[in-house]
Amino acid sequence: MTFPTLAIHGAAQTVTGSCFEMAAGRHHVLVDCGLFQGSRTLEALNHEPFAFDPSALDAVVLTHAHLDHSGLLPRLVSEGFRGPIWCTAATQDLLGEMLPDAARIQESEADRRNRRGDRADEPPVEPLYTSADAERALELLLPIEIEEEFEAAPGFAARLWNAGHILGSASIELRAGGVRTLFSGDLGPSQKSFHLDPTGPQGIDHVLCESTYGDRDRTALTIEQRRSLLETEVKQALALGGNLVIPVFALERTQELLLDFAQLLNSGRLAHTRVFIDSPLASRATEVFRRHKRELEDMGSGEVFDHPAFHYVESVEASMGINRLSGAVILSASGMCEAGRIRHHLRFNLPRQDSTILFVGFQARGSLGRTILDGASRVRISGRDVAVRARIRRIDSYSAHADRSELLEWVQAREPILGSLFLTHGEAEAIDMLRQGLEQRIASIVVPEIGERYELPLGEPARRIATGRVDLRPALRRDWQNDYADFTVNLKRKLERIESGERRAEAVRLMRRVLDDYAAHKDRKHQPS
Repeated sequence: MTFPTLAIHGAAQTVTGSCFEMAAGRHHVLVDCGLFQGSRTLEALNHEPFAFDPSALDAVVLTHAHLDHSGLLPRLVSEGFRGPIWCTAATQDLLGEMLPDAARIQESEADRRNRRGDRADEPPVEPLYTSADAERALELLLPIEIEEEFEAAPGFAARLWNAGHILGSASIELRAGGVRTLFSGDLGPSQKSFHLDPTGPQGIDHVLCESTYGDRDRTALTIEQRRSLLETEVKQALALGGNLVIPVFALERTQELLLDFAQLLNSGRLAHTRVFIDSPLASRATEVFRRHKRELEDMGSGEVFDHPAFHYVESVEASMGINRLSGAVILSASGMCEAGRIRHHLRFNLPRQDSTILFVGFQARGSLGRTILDGASRVRISGRDVAVRARIRRIDSYSAHADRSELLEWVQAREPILGSLFLTHGEAEAIDMLRQGLEQRIASIVVPEIGERYELPLGEPARRIATGRVDLRPALRRDWQNDYADFTVNLKRKLERIESGERRAEAVRLMRRVLDDYAAHKDRKHQPS
């Protein structure tokens, strides 16, 4: 008997790039098609050829609209995919804003890099995809209701289950060849604003479960306790006289913060506070939330998204003007500080001792946000060295991801798992901790690598039939470009600590010699023997 197979194309021992391919007979379904985000080495994977033929895919089923799950759809379409893209109606509406915005960023970033003086002698950078590609991808979206059974592709029965992560998010159940496979997608925590707790079926053959926070338990807080934490951080930050800068994800995190700010303002606990939402995408995503507000819980009383204290910033000029202010709260994307307007707010506010940077979301290894959060004294932003003098703060309770205990509970609620449990969408340490919490309950736990392929038998453990890409293992850790940025931003200061000009010159000569020796070694390796 021929069983379906599962290929791992992303989100394996890393938290981004979600992409899984199921095949049954001649038919192929992709679950998610997301961007890799984080270090330059990791992001370079977005430009590699797909490990499959996009034109041979029958369908895509999406868990949700975050770009690490959907952001490569325009490229998929540009390379020949023409099938349906199944998702919830809310995800369809959000992607109507997210994908065109992502395409504009790809185009503008390529243009910006091509205009940089230090790249004048290098080949031009091409955008990953264009706005036209994004529009073609949107034309393929087909909405489906939660828990409604449908045929995703010939031989693939499917059902979406509430994942409780963001607006429109879903876990995906696929049934092919009599085998039931469940993809968790990203799972939300308990005490999550807007959404009910995650659900799902029991008695699944194979389960793929995310592991983002598999190594930590957050302090259990009610929504009101979380608002009190935010209130304290805001008051302490503004008492210093500077700005409070909050890197945010345009989708969901921004709207959660606006909900809490609105309730604090409406109750008089944060009087005379100006909140700037400096992300056109966040503004448009908020409009989608307005349209779906009947699906949202915990909205409280009074005005929420259109509060008079909220200032939605559209133009670049207005965005730059915020940096002339003091005593403002600035919500700006992107959440990991890798692109967008947040970078110029960081450039202006990081050197200010009276400013505060408050992180409220996950920071992937290799991202600028992670570097700042880990205590860097200097960082490099858009080619400039920036000293870090601002207060760096963090609130964990805004996470849209389940923590370790909640992930354990979700997996246990799916039991019995008749075949294998795959732990995906997490860094190695998080996956290992989650695995340790489950190995007494689940007989077959798989920690896959990108590039691996598995046969999924009925009621038996998965069997690996193709090995992964060992060449990608370094890309999933802190890469050389992170080390280079850290080295260069501190180089001048370290040289100045050397007591004489002669010894400084000697240090520079030694560094050059080391680089020349490595380059010469590489040349010798490639010479014919």
